[in-house]
Amino acid sequence: MKKFVDDPAQFVRDMEEGIYLANQDALKWIPEFNIIVRADLPEDKVLIMQGSGSGHEPAHVMAVGPGMLDAACPGAVFAAPPMDYVLECTRLLRNPKGILHLINNYQGDRMAWDMAKEMAEAEDPDLAIGVVIINDDVAVQDSLYTVGRRGVAGNFFVIKAVGAASDEGKSLEELVALGEKVNGWTRSMGIALTSCTPPAKGTPIFEIGEDEIEVGVGIHGEPGRRRDKIRPATEIMDEVFEAVCTDLPFQAGDRVAVMINGLGGTPISELYLLYGLAAKKCAEHGLVIAKNYVGNYCTSLEMAGFSLTLSKLDEEIEGYLNAPASIPIRVF
Repeated sequence: MKKFVDDPAQFVRDMEEGIYLANQDALKWIPEFNIIVRADLPEDKVLIMQGSGSGHEPAHVMAVGPGMLDAACPGAVFAAPPMDYVLECTRLLRNPKGILHLINNYQGDRMAWDMAKEMAEAEDPDLAIGVVIINDDVAVQDSLYTVGRRGVAGNFFVIKAVGAASDEGKSLEELVALGEKVNGWTRSMGIALTSCTPPAKGTPIFEIGEDEIEVGVGIHGEPGRRRDKIRPATEIMDEVFEAVCTDLPFQAGDRVAVMINGLGGTPISELYLLYGLAAKKCAEHGLVIAKNYVGNYCTSLEMAGFSLTLSKLDEEIEGYLNAPASIPIRVF
């Protein structure tokens, strides 16, 4: 294993310390619970939190700030946060307007967040907690430790929309409905060229041949639809776009946001090449691109690969995607 790391067991803690030290004016850090929270935590709006496994940065711990998440509490690399992390973060965000839990659809995450919600509500019966489950991956219905479709890069559209709506003063019930609408209109699928190595494991999480790709890979390296031979980029995009576009399905005339998300080890030049192919496919299908995002949003450590996300827009969602936001990575 060749990585910039001291103690693999302290990898997430050391990463979060770096995030905090680079943003001390904007963020607070509670290392014993892996919590990154806004330094200027508001008191007059619904507060939004999320936390899944680490290793997917900038999701989710680098998406904390005005217009986005108010706090994040990730777990270890590729592991759900422990229930007590979620509970402590929920306690920290307790306020009269309520708290919104954004949960990626994995079995460990669902269990931890469900238990934390029950315990928080038992401690404070007046506390209102809303839940939005994110499951935008069209590759497979169930994969290893998922419970239905996986939550992947489309998560950022949900965060951005509900974050902006919360700043606007929307109620908890309105935010839940908005988050469910955005999630319901968002579809993703990924392709992997290589594996990746979690620091604590020290070896690749799966083996893949030099001439092979994993079609529909999960962000934890879970198998996708099939293992295949490498093909030209146009052929790969044709398959991925068709799978994503036909799942909603998207229709000619729809305004959409398009994201080409890098999985951590793909050069930005290749991501823009892929965006060009996706843009041409949108034109062929009569889709109008209103917003585009190219870069690393939901990664798998250093895995080479990409995912395509299409999100259908209406006037409300498009307005929220265009609203101002400020987070450490400055991706929106």
